[in-house]
Amino acid sequence: MKQLLQSLKNGETQLVESPIPEVSSRNVLIQVKRGIVSAGTERMLVDFGKSNYIQKARQQPEKVKQVLDKIKTDGLQPTIQAVRTKLDQPIPLGYSNAGIVIAVGKDVKNFKIGDKVISNGAHAEVVSVSENLCTKIPENVHFDEAAFTVITSIGLQGIRLIKPTLGETVVVTGLGLIGLLTVQLLKAHGCKVIASDFDQQKVELAKSFGADAVNVGAGIDIVEYVNMKTKGRGADAVLITASTTSSEPVSQAARMSRQRGRIILVGVTGLELNRSEFYEKELTFQVSCSYGPGRYDPNYEEKGQDYPIGFVRWTEQRNFEAILDMMSEGKLNVEEIITHEYDFEDAVSAYSTLSEDRTAIGILLKYPERDISIDDGQTVPLMSNDIHAVTDQSVIGIIGAGNYTNQTLLPAMNALDVYKKTIVSSGGMTSVHVGKRFNFLKASTDTNDVFNDLEINSIIITTRHNTHASLVKKALEAKKHVFVEKPLCLTRDELNEIKGIQHNQLMMVGFNRRFSPHTQQIKTLLGYTTQPKAMIMTVNAGAIPADHWTQDLDVGGGRIIGEACHFIDLLRYLIDSPISNVSAASLADPSEAELEDKVTINLSFLDGSIGTIHYFANGDKSFPKERLEVFVGGKILALDNFKTLMGYGWPNFKKFKTKSQDKGHALGIKAFFEGIKEGKAPIPINEIYEVTEATFDAVEQIRR
Repeated sequence: MKQLLQSLKNGETQLVESPIPEVSSRNVLIQVKRGIVSAGTERMLVDFGKSNYIQKARQQPEKVKQVLDKIKTDGLQPTIQAVRTKLDQPIPLGYSNAGIVIAVGKDVKNFKIGDKVISNGAHAEVVSVSENLCTKIPENVHFDEAAFTVITSIGLQGIRLIKPTLGETVVVTGLGLIGLLTVQLLKAHGCKVIASDFDQQKVELAKSFGADAVNVGAGIDIVEYVNMKTKGRGADAVLITASTTSSEPVSQAARMSRQRGRIILVGVTGLELNRSEFYEKELTFQVSCSYGPGRYDPNYEEKGQDYPIGFVRWTEQRNFEAILDMMSEGKLNVEEIITHEYDFEDAVSAYSTLSEDRTAIGILLKYPERDISIDDGQTVPLMSNDIHAVTDQSVIGIIGAGNYTNQTLLPAMNALDVYKKTIVSSGGMTSVHVGKRFNFLKASTDTNDVFNDLEINSIIITTRHNTHASLVKKALEAKKHVFVEKPLCLTRDELNEIKGIQHNQLMMVGFNRRFSPHTQQIKTLLGYTTQPKAMIMTVNAGAIPADHWTQDLDVGGGRIIGEACHFIDLLRYLIDSPISNVSAASLADPSEAELEDKVTINLSFLDGSIGTIHYFANGDKSFPKERLEVFVGGKILALDNFKTLMGYGWPNFKKFKTKSQDKGHALGIKAFFEGIKEGKAPIPINEIYEVTEATFDAVEQIRR
């Protein structure tokens, strides 16, 4: 299938061949028939992509701060590489379409194959969308109309927030696509609508929809105009649907509002507010969030947990339904808003129009009428098929094409003699991008392309944590060597199932820190003493939002299972003695009781050594992220962020330093492939199991 992508690096828009997305359990697969280009949002993305680095930085000062923080902890060169890699990743364009369901996930209840639906899917021939982000199209509504539903719901949510009553005067600032649709919705609410824009064509359209519209580019003072039209009272509410970096629309909204008026920002503007303008009138100002309640809530959008209608009347999905009902009743006119139509094969031209013609409003994309086979479309070639592996090469398949794969793992494999055959991702877009970047033969959305390929002998798994156990089991049962990014699994039951598989393949977990040159230097120095050791590992992990997938115990397993396992393994490796006891305590913070990211873990070892891991998310970013201190026989070693190792009291060692941070990623993956050739596991499997068990011990104690 074809999909429309845009580069954040240079603003280039491309129509690329991508695999058909995977059908996950709560998603529906939709063959798109019509799509709408959002003139405001998508033009902003294109303009951002075309801007230079300095302009990008000025537009996103918060990102600049993140970059500076990363330079302090990770060093200049790794940060530059991370920024370049991030900007090199394409983003999908579009979020409002209509089509036909061609497949449903096993847990989907409200849709079936053949249903005509709208969704917030991207501009692609086939999209995979959560059940709660789709709605059935009434029989008398054509795809051309229905495709406007999601965009229209953005304006509707803004209206929901102002809670208009019959006869109130509402001002709409900005008559782009959303503004013109919002005018019609307000008229349907029985409101008097005053609208403004700089484009006379849009002003005339707004007038045809019943608004009292004016061209502020012709010298009309909109504040004075509104006061005149409201007999000096001011507007009851103002909806700002404009897109500008200026704060003037917000200031104007305050000045034209009545006492205790309501201002809702639907578009994008500057937010330098004048306190006195709001204070004197006791104005209410609110930013509207997309399509409505449920937006960006993973429980609603990804897990399909609807909000009870008695408590949340208008969710985003129910907003979609309301828009479609208005279309069905002939109360919403979108035909007059369509200024351009393009076949999807010519979608790149549509974006040229978007950039060059600022009068463009509704750009309709028409998709080809053809049968699409899911089975035939989940794999696309990236290179010529006449390129084959050398006999003694490891032939790899990768499942997962996220940031870790793209920014860390595959760059670390550049110097290795391996044959990269197939890369798989659930959506397809990232597998194509990453696959092309690192010279894979094929990109796919079907994991069976890896498991059933007789030529592939090694599988690398970098997916979300809750999939690790099942994928590892499937790889071992398929007689493939397997490298899985930590953790190995999330539960003891999963661990026991993996242990029960009889296999001769090499299985390795990505405990990369034991392969760092700093760790190897410590290991060498400790080899000169047989005395018990005391180690303190301090991890300044940094806060992650509670709704991030890594904090979800069912998906990420929490941060102890998901990340702190690294440091249990590091201490187990350096002390080189089995763990005899684990105790753990979590910082008591009732406001964050559900989070497992402020924990101290104490380890005892059979040789008498002890280790403490402080994994804290409540520190300051300016402090090193990872620090290890080793006390043994009157001597000390101090490792700072895997960049500098200092020795105190060691006769022949004072300092070891690398040019940049080196956590052992490159040496770790190299050891995996060398282990395959030599028939020897870089990490003994009993240690992998032991570290995993110890992690579960720690988690069970803090959860109790």
